[in-house]
Amino acid sequence: MDLIQTRTDQNGVAYLTINRPKSLNSLTRPMMIAMAKAFKAFDADDSVRVVILSGSGPSFCSGVDLTAAEDVFKGDVKDMESDLVYQMEKCRKVIIGAINGFAVTAGFEIALACDILVASKTAKFMDTHARVIGPNRAREVSLTATPITADQAERWGLVNHIVEGNELMKKAQEVAQAIIKNNQDLVLRYKAVINDGLKRDLGHALALEKERAHDYYSGMTKEQFKKCRNL
Repeated sequence: MDLIQTRTDQNGVAYLTINRPKSLNSLTRPMMIAMAKAFKAFDADDSVRVVILSGSGPSFCSGVDLTAAEDVFKGDVKDMESDLVYQMEKCRKVIIGAINGFAVTAGFEIALACDILVASKTAKFMDTHARVIGPNRAREVSLTATPITADQAERWGLVNHIVEGNELMKKAQEVAQAIIKNNQDLVLRYKAVINDGLKRDLGHALALEKERAHDYYSGMTKEQFKKCRNL
């Protein structure tokens, strides 16, 4: 059985499924390396336009398999080729996370590395990420070990959509199709400027947006500008 399953449909939607349901999709180092390689391959594959990441069974990902924790945590932290979150963040394609059940610790990290999150009503998140939910909420989640429910996650801005469990993949696919309908070059540019801007303070982020917009418009032809007026 392949613990990490990948496929790409005819519309350019790539699917990556964590397939270890009996262990709630807990991760070993080989699984994390396989996922990192898959995202690197998606980034390089021009036929891939959007990626949907999910977990099989009742859980998205329960984190690192504790029986393999030493292998994971003592791995080469400088090896970016096998760093899953790094490869996800580096991937130029939009990544949609379809979250069902638990997304815990490393599973939460992976979920947060997605660009858009669709969660089932049974989704629960556990970890501390002050950069996303703020320091006070991060402290509460950490010190009380209380899961963040799907409803809380939506209110706190962690997830984009909440649906019934049997509607999860359908909604993720709807979002993917909406993205695919747009100009692919602009989708990649928008994702890049948003993600790069988030790493800067507001002033530098706005300057970056202005600079990249200027670079894009400078390369447009008169015909392209005419088409813009007709939209």
